[in-house]
Amino acid sequence: MFSMDILVQKYGGTSVANPERIKNVAQRVVTAKNEGKSVVVVVSAMGDSTDDLIELAAQINGEPPAREMDMLLATGEQVTIALLAMAIKALGHDVVSLTGPQAGILTESFHGKARILDINTKRVMKELEEGKIVVVAGFQGVCREGDITTLGRGGSDTTAVALAAALKGNVCEIYTDVDGVYTTNPRLVPEASKLKAICYEEMLELASLGAQVLHPRSVELGKSYGVEIHVRSSFNYNEGTVVKEGNQLENKELVSGVAYDINVAKIALIEIPDKPGISFKIFQALADESIDVDIIVQSIGRDGRIDISFTLPRTDLRRAFDILQEKVIKQIGGKEVVFDDGVAKLSIVGAGMVSRPGVAAKMFEALAAEDINIEMISTSEIKVSCIIKDTDIEKGVKVVHKYFSLDNK
Repeated sequence: MFSMDILVQKYGGTSVANPERIKNVAQRVVTAKNEGKSVVVVVSAMGDSTDDLIELAAQINGEPPAREMDMLLATGEQVTIALLAMAIKALGHDVVSLTGPQAGILTESFHGKARILDINTKRVMKELEEGKIVVVAGFQGVCREGDITTLGRGGSDTTAVALAAALKGNVCEIYTDVDGVYTTNPRLVPEASKLKAICYEEMLELASLGAQVLHPRSVELGKSYGVEIHVRSSFNYNEGTVVKEGNQLENKELVSGVAYDINVAKIALIEIPDKPGISFKIFQALADESIDVDIIVQSIGRDGRIDISFTLPRTDLRRAFDILQEKVIKQIGGKEVVFDDGVAKLSIVGAGMVSRPGVAAKMFEALAAEDINIEMISTSEIKVSCIIKDTDIEKGVKVVHKYFSLDNK
């Protein structure tokens, strides 16, 4: 086996939304190949085709089986890899398209949100050694039982970084419709600044807190295996944002970015017993159904009773409410389960927060200036998150962004 300079590129759905954009991606891939790179390209489904497939399934079955949904959704990426391979071949280069299973991507058996367990790179390396460009379907793999699985929304990012790690690549280029990571969503705040670089920890927080640029699991993989992630636009050749180790950054800003998430709901269990094991029973029941929870608040006990409130994805609200209402509250004894699906999460992230007092107070001051009430608060060394009404999220993002002087000067 000879030494190769392997480059993994990933192109999102907007970058391959139509034939012209696919041809544009093919040209960019060929340029990298002509520069002496051994190129592996990971692609998403075209445009909104995944949403279209979900809608199609809903017309057939209101509650489609998870296994069959994976069979259906995996076809979106297969369309893209075949078309991109054709476009690359038309430019005179040898190319092969591979599905996730063909590329050796082994996953858990959990359909819809499977995690990658291992990647057997034998087939990909064989094709690269023969001088071919390899186009891989993102978002999908195969479990040990031989069934196709999907990795959940944003899974193509995870596929790309995982492949870069498995192939011993140092950099993974993620191409999207924005030309880097911004201090907040530039569509909401036009004054947002593009970051030249950001550390894995900050990017992981931003991604987990609602920033749509990268999937959190891809950032985790990049950090674990030392793969730098370069976020760029597929519509220009501007330098993007490099995600890398924090100690490689020249300085750490107090606050690097403002994130928000509207896929949030709040559930409260009222007047439940204040005794050991109650919290375990509540959250184990949710974990058994793969429901993630976020901010948890327990009230001060009174007369042997407490209230427990927590947030979770709004898309899991109905399932979680039914579990708590029909099983848990009856088992542990409590007054009632209530919910609020009219909330959102607003967060600030910055490695410079560590040992810098007053950051949270400044955020609260900004929200108070716009008469925005805070319902729940969560903090870590590098982030502060507030649950507020979803109707306040736009003005909340704008005022916090301005208070921390993140506007593009």
